[in-house]
Amino acid sequence: MCGIVGYVSGKEDGAPAIVLEGLKRLEYRGYDSWGMASLDSKGGISTLKRVGRIGGAGSAMVARKLGGGGVALGHTRWATHGGISERNAHPHLDCTGRIAIVHNGIIENYQELKAGLVARKHRLSSDTDTEILAHYIEEGMRRGMGFAEATRSIAKRLKGRSAFVALDSSGRQMAAVRLGAPLIVGVGDGGELFISSDVNGFLERTNRVMYIDDDEMALISFRRGAPGAPKFVSVPRGGEVRKRVIKIGWKRESWSKSGYKHFLIKEIMEQKYTIAQAINQDDARIMRVANGIRNAFGVFIVGAGTAGRVCAAGQYLFSDIAKKHVNATVASEFSSYRHYLTRRTLMIAVSQSGETVDLLDAIGVARSKGTRILSLVNVFGSTLMRVSDESLMLNAGTEKSVASTKATTAQLSLLTLLAYATAGRLKEGKRLLLNTAEQVNDMLNPRYEERLRKLARQLRRSRDIFIIGRGVNFPMAEEAAIKLQETSYIHAHGFAGGELKHGPLALIRKGTPCIVLVANDDTKHETISNAMEVRARGGYVIGIAPERNDAFDYWIRVPDAGEASPIVNIIPVQVLAYHLAVARGINPDYPRNLAKSVTVK
Repeated sequence: MCGIVGYVSGKEDGAPAIVLEGLKRLEYRGYDSWGMASLDSKGGISTLKRVGRIGGAGSAMVARKLGGGGVALGHTRWATHGGISERNAHPHLDCTGRIAIVHNGIIENYQELKAGLVARKHRLSSDTDTEILAHYIEEGMRRGMGFAEATRSIAKRLKGRSAFVALDSSGRQMAAVRLGAPLIVGVGDGGELFISSDVNGFLERTNRVMYIDDDEMALISFRRGAPGAPKFVSVPRGGEVRKRVIKIGWKRESWSKSGYKHFLIKEIMEQKYTIAQAINQDDARIMRVANGIRNAFGVFIVGAGTAGRVCAAGQYLFSDIAKKHVNATVASEFSSYRHYLTRRTLMIAVSQSGETVDLLDAIGVARSKGTRILSLVNVFGSTLMRVSDESLMLNAGTEKSVASTKATTAQLSLLTLLAYATAGRLKEGKRLLLNTAEQVNDMLNPRYEERLRKLARQLRRSRDIFIIGRGVNFPMAEEAAIKLQETSYIHAHGFAGGELKHGPLALIRKGTPCIVLVANDDTKHETISNAMEVRARGGYVIGIAPERNDAFDYWIRVPDAGEASPIVNIIPVQVLAYHLAVARGINPDYPRNLAKSVTVK
C-alpha cells in the first residue's frame, strides 16, 4: 500500500517529471492522494499535493509548481492515519522546512512519539503518523547529530512495519529506511539513482538494483554533480553493510490499456496467454519441488485474500490428484499452527506481489521453526522471493488492477501442475493445462463477454448475490464473492453447497441471484440438487457449468476442464464482476478502501 519514488541525478532538471512518471506506474498501490517535493534553485524544498488519483496529472503542471531540478521525491497515498486531504498527503516537512518525508506503513507507537513533539512545541500540520519523522530528524540535527544519524536514531524507535525516505535540503542528502516494508534502490546510467517501494517505479529506466534489507538504511549524497554511490547502514548497529548491484530479469511491458477501457478487463483477457505462461516451467525443477512436497513431514499452503482462496483450492487439488494431505490456511491465522511446524515441514507461500505483510509475518513464524519455504510469486525480486528457499515465478506479467485475475489463474495453474508432478504425472498435468489455456482462449470472445454484460445489467441493482460450489469449487465460490464485492460493492457470499440447509437458505427469497459453480466431477449431481433447492425458494439461479441444466435460469457455458475446473469457472465471474462495476458507475481498477499490495496490518 502506498507508493514511493525518489530520484537523484547530477542533471539540473527533469527530476519531478521522472518521479511523476514513476508514481503513475505505482498508482495501484495508493490512490487516495499524492504529492511531490523537489529541491528548488535556491536549495529549498518545493512541494505539491493533491487529493485523488495521480493519473491525470501532467508534467507541465508539475514543472510549473516544482520547477526542474535534479532531485525529487514523490508518494501516492492509501490512507491509514488521518483522513483523505491535501494536509495529510505526503511529503511532510519539519518546522524549518528543510526536511521532507514520504512514508509507507504504520508507526504503531506514533501517539507516544507525537506527544513528545507536542510537549516540545513542534508545529504539526497533519493528522498522520508520518509527519513526526521529519520533526524527530529536525530535533536530532538540532542536538548536533548529522542527518544520517538523526534519521537512524528515530528509525530505531519505531514500532510496526514501515519504510520511509527523508530528504535533507541543506545537507543535500537522501536517506531510505526499510523497517519491514519494501524499498529498493535502482542504479541508472550516468550515476543517476532511484528509490522506490516497487521496481515498477523505475523499471522502464533501469533493471539494475541494490536491495535494502529489513532494518537497513541507504544514504545518498548529492552535494556536487552526480550523486555518490549509496552507502548502506544497519539501523540497529550503525555499521556499514556491503551491497552489490544486481541485474534483474525484466522486459518492458505495456502500461497502456491497449484499447481496453480499464486495466481489469485487459488483464482478464490476457488469461488467454498467461495460463500457458504460468506452466512454462523447467520440468526437472518442477519434479525436484514435487519431490520436496512428497517427502515433507507436513505441508502448509498459505496466502492472503484471493491467494488464500487459491490455497484452499490447492488443498483439494493435492488431495484429488496426488492423494497428498496438505493444510491450507490464510496467512493472518497461520501463527496458530506454529506448534505443528518442524524442520521437515514445507510451507508453500502464494502471492501476487510478494510484499503482503500477513504472509511475510507467517513466513517469520515458519522460519523460527526452521521450516523450508517455497514461494509462488509474480513479482521478481520481491521480499517473498528473497526470503524463500526456492521460488517459482507465476509469469503473469504486471497486474495493475487492484482486483487480481490473471495472477489468480496463474496460481491455480501452477498448484495444479505441482499436484500432478507430486503424483508422478507431470506430462498429463501439462497436457491438461495447455488444453485448458486453449479452451480459455476460445471462451474469451466478444459474444461470450456480451452475454455476461447482459447478465450484469440484470443484476446491477441486486442487494445480495450468493455463490455456491462443492469440492474444489467451494473455495472458488468464496473467491467469486471477493471479486463481486471489491468491484461492484454488492454484498456477495460464497459457501459450500452442502451448507445451504444449515442457514443460508433463510436468505433466499424471490429473485435473489445465486451463482452455482458446477464441475463435471463427482460433486456435479449434488451441486445441481443445491441449485434446485435455491430455485424452489424463488431464487434466480445462474449456472456456470459445462452443460445446460433445467435448474438454471441463466446458463454461462464453460469448458469441461476436469481437474482444472476452478480455472475455467472463476473467469466468467471475473468478467461479470467487471461489467457489474461498469454498469453501476464504479471504476473497477481502483475499488474504494482497497489497494493492490497490502503491506500494513
